[in-house]
Amino acid sequence: MPAFAAALHAVRRFWAVVICSAVLCLTSAPALAQDSSLYIVSGVEVDVTDTDASKAKLKAISEAQIKAFRILVERLGEPGDVAKVQHFKPAEIGRLMSSLSVEEERTGPKRYIGKLTIKFLPDRVRKALSKVKFNVVEEQAPRILVIPLWRTEQGPVVWEDNPWRAAWQSLKSENSVVPVLIPLGDISDAQSLTAEEVLAADQAKLEAIGYRYEARAVLVALAEPVGDNSVRATMQGKSPVGDISFDKTYVSADGGLADASLQAASRFHKAMIFKWKKSRPPQGLANTNVQVVNIAVPFSSLNEWNAIRGQLSIAPGVTAVEVNSLASTGASVRLTYNIAFEQLRLALQQQRLNLVLVGGTWIVQPF
Repeated sequence: MPAFAAALHAVRRFWAVVICSAVLCLTSAPALAQDSSLYIVSGVEVDVTDTDASKAKLKAISEAQIKAFRILVERLGEPGDVAKVQHFKPAEIGRLMSSLSVEEERTGPKRYIGKLTIKFLPDRVRKALSKVKFNVVEEQAPRILVIPLWRTEQGPVVWEDNPWRAAWQSLKSENSVVPVLIPLGDISDAQSLTAEEVLAADQAKLEAIGYRYEARAVLVALAEPVGDNSVRATMQGKSPVGDISFDKTYVSADGGLADASLQAASRFHKAMIFKWKKSRPPQGLANTNVQVVNIAVPFSSLNEWNAIRGQLSIAPGVTAVEVNSLASTGASVRLTYNIAFEQLRLALQQQRLNLVLVGGTWIVQPF
């Protein structure tokens, strides 16, 4: 596939734009769940029949509560933890809710079809999960903007309807533990960024759209149909969850390109969630005391310094990067963090930075 290979080569020149603060001090830590939308589950679809429409709706609401709770616990924990809450009854789940709202609904004589948003009470959920020894990871990653780029023989498509963009939109992952935003594709987006500019990895344009959506990083997800039922999808770059490197072809037995695209988008996002949770301690086990370490950052050029500073800023658990002194060959930096020190070192390794002790001084070394 020479066309795809050429496009892939172009995008790899700048797969991801890490949106970092222009100032040297990064003061906003990743938000905890009580200050975020982590406990809001939207887009819960139900389709229920009963003896009449009213009974069907009541049954659908109960079903939606159970589906939303399952989505929530999958969001907060690990796959193996979900089994710990399978015995929760609808009435128990109902007591954990704060509100329910209808996004869309249709009714028939004996049928109710709807899409609902359910909000849960964080404190009650935490208490209920703690009773079954459920390890909760509540800290959300900084927001990531993903730009789905669909490549066909007719050329690249970024804003027009296509299976790849629809797949990412259907994830509804803006409230996830790794919040992923998909651009609206409105007039402002279309005027500020073209498909050709995405392929060319126009850094300034990608940074601009990242700022518009207040995202910490921008990732380009490139996909191309392979026949009628397969999609090759790739995404690479740096992000708050660590280095991203995906390149795989997904095949759908009977769902066509739409299903194959959904498989790819879902798998990409789940892999990002796994990387983030792996670096985060379960709630209650984290060392939440704010700590400070002074580090030395040697560098050979201003570009290298800017790159290292950006990597420090987006490392999970880092809440501030303050420069004590700056010279032509290195900097002295005061790093503030809210996780255990060994977890900090792991978080920096995800950004391809080693933190090593040399002669009593902690030194950051890229690798």
